[in-house]
Amino acid sequence: MSIADNLKQYKSEVESDGAKLIAVSKTQPIESILEAYNAGQRIFGENHVQEMVEKEAQLPKDIEWHLIGHLQSNKVKYIAHFVKLIHGVDSLKLLQEIDKQAKKNKRVIDCLLQVYIADEDTKFGLGFDEVIEILRDEAFAELKNIRIVGLMGIATNTKNEKQITIEFHELKVFFDGIKVSFFRKEDSFKEISTGMSADYKIAIAEGSTMVRIGSSIFGKRIIKHFKNDISTN
Repeated sequence: MSIADNLKQYKSEVESDGAKLIAVSKTQPIESILEAYNAGQRIFGENHVQEMVEKEAQLPKDIEWHLIGHLQSNKVKYIAHFVKLIHGVDSLKLLQEIDKQAKKNKRVIDCLLQVYIADEDTKFGLGFDEVIEILRDEAFAELKNIRIVGLMGIATNTKNEKQITIEFHELKVFFDGIKVSFFRKEDSFKEISTGMSADYKIAIAEGSTMVRIGSSIFGKRIIKHFKNDISTN
C-alpha cells in the first residue's frame, strides 16, 4: 500500500475515535512527507531538532510541527519560532528555556509534561510527584510564554497488553486529577499524548487524544543521525 493509502486507513480509524493522528516523519525524506501532506495530513512529529528545522524550511507552512523526542535546553532556540507543540517536557529548567525563547519570538508555545509511566529505565519523564512539584513552584507561575495543554507518556515496550492498559489508565487518572487541581478553568488543558503503532488502540481506549504513528504509515525508516548536527554552543 502507498503512504496515502496507509494514512487514510489510520487517519479514519484514529479520528473516528476522537483522537488526533501525528504522523511521525523522523528520518523520512521530504518526498514521503509531501505524499502524506497531499493526502490530507497536517500534523507531523519529529524526534531531532536539526531534522525538524531542515524539513520545516522546505515544506508547506501550514504544517503543525510537533517535537516528540527528548529536547535539550540548548536546542530550543532553533525551533521556537515555528514549533506547534513540544511533547517531551521533563523539567522546570526546560520549561523556563522554552518560555525564554518563546518570548523572544513573541509567541506562546504549547507544551506537554512527559510523565514516566513505563517499567523501563531507558524512558524519560517526570514522576507524578515531580509534576505536582513543578506546577506548585513559584517559578512556574512566572512563565507567561508557555502553555501546558496536557500530559504525554510512553508505555513499556512489551506485548503484555494488560500492563500497557494499566500504564495508560494510570496516566489518565493522573491527568484528571491534575486538571481538577491546577487547570480547572483552562479549556486548553485537554491533551493526552500516548500510543504508537503497537499500542495506539489501547491508548485511545484509555483516553489518549493524540497518537504517534510512523513506520506503519511511511514504511521502513531510512536511518540518518541528526543528533550532533546542530552546534551546542
